Amino acid sequence: MTTKAGKRLEVRTAVPGDVRAILRLIARVYPGLPNYSPATVRGQINNFPDGCFVAVYDNRIVGYCATMRVSRTMAFSFHDWEEITANGFGTRHSAAGEWLYGYEMAVDPKLRGLRIGQRLYDERKELAEQLDLHGIVIAGRMPGYARAKRRVDGPADYLDKVVQGKLRDQVISFQLKNQFEPLGVLENYLPEDKQSDGHAAHLVWRNPYVDPDEAPEMRVPRGVESVRLATCQLQARAVADFDEFIRNIEYFVDVAADYRSDFIIFPELFTLPLLSFETKKLSPIEAIDKLTAYTPRLTKELTRMALEYNINIIGGSHPTRADDGDIQNIAYVALRDGSVHTQEKIHPTPNEAFWWNIKGGDSLDVIQTDCGPIGVLICYDSEFPELARRLVDQGARIIFVPFCTDSRLGYMRVRYCAQARAIENQCYVVMSGNVGNLPNVDNMDIQYAQSAILTPCDLPFARDGIAAESTENVETLTMADVNLADLSWARAEGTVRNLRDRRFDLYHIEWDSNPDHGHAPSGGPVPAGGHNSPGGG
Repeated sequence: MTTKAGKRLEVRTAVPGDVRAILRLIARVYPGLPNYSPATVRGQINNFPDGCFVAVYDNRIVGYCATMRVSRTMAFSFHDWEEITANGFGTRHSAAGEWLYGYEMAVDPKLRGLRIGQRLYDERKELAEQLDLHGIVIAGRMPGYARAKRRVDGPADYLDKVVQGKLRDQVISFQLKNQFEPLGVLENYLPEDKQSDGHAAHLVWRNPYVDPDEAPEMRVPRGVESVRLATCQLQARAVADFDEFIRNIEYFVDVAADYRSDFIIFPELFTLPLLSFETKKLSPIEAIDKLTAYTPRLTKELTRMALEYNINIIGGSHPTRADDGDIQNIAYVALRDGSVHTQEKIHPTPNEAFWWNIKGGDSLDVIQTDCGPIGVLICYDSEFPELARRLVDQGARIIFVPFCTDSRLGYMRVRYCAQARAIENQCYVVMSGNVGNLPNVDNMDIQYAQSAILTPCDLPFARDGIAAESTENVETLTMADVNLADLSWARAEGTVRNLRDRRFDLYHIEWDSNPDHGHAPSGGPVPAGGHNSPGGG
């Protein structure tokens, strides 16, 4: 009789669900260096899923490496870690790059006898061979340099002595054995690496199956990754009860699903009709408490519809009181796998903060869906370019913007900014707004909207950067097919390449992981319009 035991050690591509375990691994491997944020590792994986690998031993992640494709110019010119990796997110990955660039490698120090580092490098080499790339470039740590500093004449001399076998360095000696060749030293590559005195060895492995003299002809495959998007421009109407409100929402979910849409988005504050059947005038605080009471039923119904209609639902936004007592404006995202995600509005408008006491959230991350990572920016948030850039750095290719504006002026602020976010981030932006009025419900007395599905402005996209848009101030459902593969082409070979061309040697965004909770806009005069006015974008 034969028995078969399960695999104890395997190397596979990393997935977003590995992020927490990867962070724990890196903390063990590099205790003296600052760790990544979850958003950064999520970006590494989402920006080039085929280039990130984990080693799993007895169901525990014990090795991780991150890689991206870059041009020869970028790989071989002088650079530092922050500049070439887009501050660690890997956003400068180019689908047309002819070289792999390895920028993270971590192996559990207790398991180095299992040759996990070698296995991860073998995966990188196999990937380079499969893609017919010219090779792999890395900036290897020099952890022995700080100790040997007095015995050598600078980092270049140290590297030469390691190559000659006169000195041994744990990392560089391994890379030389692994068929990497030295190109020189990248000084001040990672200042936080004290063992290497901030420097790194610039190393290259050349793919033996590619002619080094052959001119690279990497082109991004013009494939199809089609996603069907639906945006609901919703009429504000009085309802008799919660069930009637849900029937109104379900009607549009049903129609979008009949057209085989992958996503449907509803407007900001789309649940305020739930206040229309109240028998007395409510103060802002009373209104928030009433809406909060509906939150469990709302999320339950959104989840039911997402599952039954096989569609991902971006539930506009719903003001609610959080567990800590703060009032927040929250988008509930129900996916067709049955999961529910939330995204707080980061920036309440002056009206929201003054009249409704709404506090800004402090978390902004992509949501992983069956169509890839997406982001949500509620109305006013679309007017802050740092937020969209953070989502795209994490891999988002579609950003949903539910909004609520009372005038054309307010609408145009959101519209122009949403279009700018699509251009500067080379992504799709989907807008959804309210129309009509509810005279006895604060925030819903007048509305102005023209919902739209926006694109970058380049050759594969719609002429005006508009895939579809609704008629102004009319309740309707607007749909369009978008091709995610066109974004890959635009980012790698487009007329302009906004993501890759950022100057990380001059600037980058740092996200504070410990903010003051519940930020509200700074003081000032009472906002115009009174508490009947919506946020206004």
